Amino acid sequence: MEEHSVFMRRCFELAEMGLGMVAPNPLVGAVLVYNGEIIGEGYHQVFGDKHAEVNCIEAALQTVDAEVISKSTLYVNLEPCSHYGKTPPCTNLILQHHIPHVVICNTDPFAEVNGKGIAQLQASGVNVQLHVLEKEGRELNRRFFTFQEKRRPYVILKWAQTLNGFIAPLGNGKPIRQEISNQHSHRLVHTWRSQEQAIMVGTNTACIDNPRLDVRYVKGKNPLRVLLDKNLVVPKESNLLNGEIPTLVFTSKASSESKNLRYQNIDFTESVIPQVFEALYRMQIQSIIIEGGRMLLDSFITENCWDEARVFTSPKMFPVGISSPLINQEPIERLDIDDDSLAIYKNIKNLDV
Repeated sequence: MEEHSVFMRRCFELAEMGLGMVAPNPLVGAVLVYNGEIIGEGYHQVFGDKHAEVNCIEAALQTVDAEVISKSTLYVNLEPCSHYGKTPPCTNLILQHHIPHVVICNTDPFAEVNGKGIAQLQASGVNVQLHVLEKEGRELNRRFFTFQEKRRPYVILKWAQTLNGFIAPLGNGKPIRQEISNQHSHRLVHTWRSQEQAIMVGTNTACIDNPRLDVRYVKGKNPLRVLLDKNLVVPKESNLLNGEIPTLVFTSKASSESKNLRYQNIDFTESVIPQVFEALYRMQIQSIIIEGGRMLLDSFITENCWDEARVFTSPKMFPVGISSPLINQEPIERLDIDDDSLAIYKNIKNLDV
């Protein structure tokens, strides 16, 4: 029904307000409807805090009585949880308030739920309707579904290139630091950083650019900084090693940890990316932005270990430089960011998520 789609899209709008705040939990919004009118709505706002269904029902109780709620329909974009985690099961709350009809977008792939919440509601006589705007729901929670189903983070590649296809200029045959995109694009990138759990660069980028990899241009959480530094050649005084933000360094060398600075040994004679994925999965890192140089970006493209790419093209031109990576498919979207253009790609080999 079209009515179901309208209310489910409102769930999406609410859920997205939790982006950057609720991971590794999914983005969830909930809407309570009586006689075609919304009487309560809520979303999961902060990891470890109340779930969307709780906030929704509490909001409804501010304006209507329990009898009205017991005659209402609850819309939620992800299957209500049925287990005790950081909060009690949402299914218990739904049953406690005798809500007779629940409309759900996606089944929760998390092993502790994965159909159990739906089964509990149905066994208690609740009319459950499934798969409303299912494809859109998976897109909303693409980080969560990738993490749960593929046991790795959702990978976003990001770089800026000149109009003539260079990712960095060369001076005396060596790459040098020079900004390519404009200030509006920089601010957008910081917004993206605040929405993801981790951000990664390699040794060359760390040494040449000395990046901070923070969100200083916007309000939000700094992502975990991840550095690939096989031989620990990045200077100790670099921004990435200043201890101000949690940072994880993958290396082949031994090193002592300090405040906000952790080292993890991996085997650089083997494929590095699966080892990085395994470590980040154990840390419950659902998403990561790769902001490295050509070599690091190419490794993710070559090994087909990416889900999304965001590529800025500036009107600037370099006479010589390092060529930008290549993605052999058309973007799904193009945007103008002042005088920069932004192309968004989705990996066509991973479009099941």
